[in-house]
Amino acid sequence: MLSAIYYVFLVLLCTLFMLLSAVALIVCYPFDRGRRVVHELSRVLVRIFFFLPPRWRQRVIGRELIDRRQPYVIVLNHNTVIDIPTLYYLPLNFRWVSKREVFRVPFFGQFLVLHGDICIDRGRAAEAMEQLLREGRKWIGRGASVAIFPEGTRSKDGEIHRFKAGAFALAKEAGVPILPVVMDGTKTLIRRNLLFDWGNRIAIRVLPPVPAERVAATETHELMAEVHDAMCAALAEIRSNRR
Repeated sequence: MLSAIYYVFLVLLCTLFMLLSAVALIVCYPFDRGRRVVHELSRVLVRIFFFLPPRWRQRVIGRELIDRRQPYVIVLNHNTVIDIPTLYYLPLNFRWVSKREVFRVPFFGQFLVLHGDICIDRGRAAEAMEQLLREGRKWIGRGASVAIFPEGTRSKDGEIHRFKAGAFALAKEAGVPILPVVMDGTKTLIRRNLLFDWGNRIAIRVLPPVPAERVAATETHELMAEVHDAMCAALAEIRSNRR
């Protein structure tokens, strides 16, 4: 019953923030091409979502490694839809890269459009890569970071699996650092019966950025393997500290 009430509250809350975001986009667009105001509204929405349940906890480790003035290509592990709001705990303005199907989800899709997120068709790999590079460079040029799930899909077992090259190709072309981020606990916030776990804990671990110079000088597959291994080690460390 409590979960049902919270779902209804979230629908009303998201409707309100969607309207606020639309107004902010129209009013601020001439002087806010990076959509920082819209992004900050999303951050407020996320804080309300996570703040109201009194026993939910979110812990960010490594926040001091982030340069707020620097755009990044953010790469993070993917377990569930809760990964998306959780990333808003980072003090960065960013755009998501998401498959076309997600843009068709009620409420969620409209937020992605207002936010300016990058829509790709995973069924057309060449066109998807071209779209990612073109739109990614555009937003990075406006001072925004770009957030990508390098696995390309959700992990069914909670482990970090093989990476795809898109995020790393974008970082190379745009000349920006890669910011690896690892999350744990997002998969358990909503149970299989769609009820919330009211005692859930989420850990967000920010790893040292890979400097733009190293991104440029390192072969793509070597870079992918390096970041993958670092993220796997960080995830294992987070889980060992939970015990």
